[in-house]
Amino acid sequence: MTIDAHPIFAALKACPIVPVLTLYDENHAASLAAALWDAGITTAEITLRTPQALPSIGAMKAAAPELCVGAGTILSVDDLNAALEAGSDFIVTPAVSSKLLPALKAVSVPVFPGVATPSEALELYDHGFECVKFFPAESNGGVPALKSMASPLPKIKFMPTGGINGDSAPHYLALPNVIAVGGSWMVDQQAVNAQNWASVKATALRARESLQP
Repeated sequence: MTIDAHPIFAALKACPIVPVLTLYDENHAASLAAALWDAGITTAEITLRTPQALPSIGAMKAAAPELCVGAGTILSVDDLNAALEAGSDFIVTPAVSSKLLPALKAVSVPVFPGVATPSEALELYDHGFECVKFFPAESNGGVPALKSMASPLPKIKFMPTGGINGDSAPHYLALPNVIAVGGSWMVDQQAVNAQNWASVKATALRARESLQP
């Protein structure tokens, strides 16, 4: 999908940090979505690592209709179909298999397929993916690695995820080929478990405001 052709890209420009969430109680989803949206967070990725993930997607979208809610940890065509049926606004994968690739190309929502090397990024670009997930970012060279890809791969944008925190996020976002960063540092999991939504909002707000010049 062409960059800027879907509302998620405007959302990422407004707030270029994407909470990567693992939910253990779908009853938390609505309040979590409201807290994130009130903090100025515009997108959220729910990883398909728990049985509560799929129902949480719909619950978050219902609670905060303008929040772009996507599904992550998509490993198979079955995962992809389930995420789409749940109403995911976008799809994120940690990597791409030969079986998964054709299905990803066929969907109508934005897909951020996972890559770890320039070769993988270029191959997926040739398949029509202009923005990819760089994962795991820190383990694969972090900011220096992405900086070195900017000139030889000028048309490819990246959303690095993996090991990024509040200190390193601004360095990633300063790169011209980075559209957003994903991570979990902006969401206090203990506060979520305790249903302390004021604390969840405050943590997310601090994370967002720390990126402002």
